[in-house]
Amino acid sequence: MKLVLADPKHFKDSITVISELVNEARFKITKEGVDLVAMDPANVAMVTFKLLSSAFTLYELEKDTEICVNLSNLKQVLRRAKANDMLTLELPEEGTLRITLKSNSKRTFNIPLIDLEDREQKVPNLTFPLSISTTSAILNDAIEDASIVAESVSFVSDPEKFTIEGTGDLSKALIEIKADNDQTKIKTDTTANVRSKYSIEYLKKMMNGAKLADTVDVYFSQDYPLKLEYKVIDRLQLSFILAPRVETDRP
Repeated sequence: MKLVLADPKHFKDSITVISELVNEARFKITKEGVDLVAMDPANVAMVTFKLLSSAFTLYELEKDTEICVNLSNLKQVLRRAKANDMLTLELPEEGTLRITLKSNSKRTFNIPLIDLEDREQKVPNLTFPLSISTTSAILNDAIEDASIVAESVSFVSDPEKFTIEGTGDLSKALIEIKADNDQTKIKTDTTANVRSKYSIEYLKKMMNGAKLADTVDVYFSQDYPLKLEYKVIDRLQLSFILAPRVETDRP
């Protein structure tokens, strides 16, 4: 196996974001690309990641391969990658991942592969009555605003607007994002209000996907998991699924 990235940014930033939620991960490497599906230790959030083979300048793979790594170790190496570095991933010997960074100098790092329990994570089959496409900056600002007063946030949507509500003991934040053709688009199968509540702590970690893409697709339903999706065309897709906080005290 020899995989070469002329621009290490997308892989580097993706691993930085994923490592906020997941400590260890299994990568599946196929002719289509490099895939990851993992749950956070509390089983509250799932991350799925695909770095397409078209993102690489060289993609040599004799057979499908799986490697398991400690993401903290991988992140520390990738932090040393500069914008003009050529990044190469290889498996020189069993139990080792070799990462080479080459520009004016050549730097080689070997990190150990690890054993993970043989339980494959499956992405749940979720259906959503609505989808919202907006800029990463708009969503990030809204969550930051809500976090001033609350630890969880309600996502509410109707055909005209996307509302984010944060409620604390005495304070409340309300952010209304109207649908328009430029920055925010809402597609919905229902005329009713849809509402669901999520942890701001987890959302803040997921919103770091803004490092990768200027836009984000938001999917949710009534008291239902949330899906956030960041895409870079012909490069990568990074998605998060977050369990809802079901409100038992709401009429």
